[in-house]
Amino acid sequence: MPIGSGKMNFNFVLSSGTRRAHLAAMNARPPPLDLAVIGGGASGFFTALQYAELAAGKRVAIFEKSAHFLQKVRISGGGRCNVTHACFDPRELAKNYPRGARELLGAFHHWQPADTVAWFKRFGVILKTEPDGRMFPNSDSAQTIIRCFLDRAGKLKIPLYQNHPLIGISRLASGGFSLRFANLADPLEARAVCLATGSLNGSPLLQQLGDLDQPIAALVPSLFAFNVSDPRISDLAGVAHPQVAVRRAGCKPAQHGPLLITHRGFSGPAILRLSAWDARAMAETNHHFPFIVDWLPELKPAALVARFAEIRHSQGAKLIRNTPIAPIPRRLWERIVASCDIADLTPWGQLPKAASQRLLDALKLARFEATGKTTNKDEFVTAGGIDRDAIDFQTMQSRVTPGLYFTGECIDIDGLTGGFNFQAAWTTGHIAATAIANQ
Repeated sequence: MPIGSGKMNFNFVLSSGTRRAHLAAMNARPPPLDLAVIGGGASGFFTALQYAELAAGKRVAIFEKSAHFLQKVRISGGGRCNVTHACFDPRELAKNYPRGARELLGAFHHWQPADTVAWFKRFGVILKTEPDGRMFPNSDSAQTIIRCFLDRAGKLKIPLYQNHPLIGISRLASGGFSLRFANLADPLEARAVCLATGSLNGSPLLQQLGDLDQPIAALVPSLFAFNVSDPRISDLAGVAHPQVAVRRAGCKPAQHGPLLITHRGFSGPAILRLSAWDARAMAETNHHFPFIVDWLPELKPAALVARFAEIRHSQGAKLIRNTPIAPIPRRLWERIVASCDIADLTPWGQLPKAASQRLLDALKLARFEATGKTTNKDEFVTAGGIDRDAIDFQTMQSRVTPGLYFTGECIDIDGLTGGFNFQAAWTTGHIAATAIANQ
């Protein structure tokens, strides 16, 4: 079956010229390529677009295993696409990557969020910054980003091939590569190959990369919620706390941020950050581990004891269960008080010393047990992938297999929530495209 003979899926509003360019590219088997990009996601598209701009006249094509391009872009940020983060100091930016901070520090000096903002602006996409630093298109729609990429691919005449999973890759005597696709009878040749497949979890490419002696760092989940069954949070799904500190029991440091109680346990930025930083340690326990929540991290224990004394003095007649300490939500506060064996009708002025200590511990050292994880199946992030030590981060080229490049989440790099993973995709894509174009 000729490559590209499957029907293209146009779910986006494209110009007629762009549509014709894409469809024409699907009608014929391409000649040997200067660059084959494997993966039609964020880093794959950005690599191909940058390369086509830098190396006019060279042949580049994108091959996507599924029926849809840019699927993760489509669902990112609840369909709004968190393109990047408004952090323009490479050193500060690199601190948001549990794995890859050292390598990305140098990379961000070549391409960072300011460059990303400027690139999208060139093509009419204006990004806006929200109070927490996340950056989205002004339209609040991921379709704006997808349309930009697809329009640019059409104007640069980059062929896009969907439903083309790569099932084999091998070196040629000439130094290039032979690529085999599941629905293609004959192999395709390419001078250089960029793997931009996203997570390698469950990918058949793992065996093929092993055949090329490419080291792989163990793959484990990152950015996941904690499954917790505990009477303190039962029936409280949807209750949010604006600022907690959470850490694994016996470990430091804690991660700070909002927390959300869900039907299954805990989620929210503080939980997701902890899951990212401690991804490997949590995987070793099969995601069963104790953790500590500080519901009032802005108050030291001594300051909280002083707050108790102040309330007893000024509001001694008020019931403890009816006077939550801000910013703890009322329903959560009631559960915390009940967990300390404090009767519903107990006023602050009659709080025994022992009960006061239990309440202090329940607020500052609340211990919970995680009994598993919950991962958004569409927005998952995986720690692990292509070993960073086996990549030259000045070019994104394999140190083991010349001509083979890696970008995005297939590398053992992952960032916190907030646009950091997309920024790593843009940065590594730019570096790889520049290096290949300069060969």
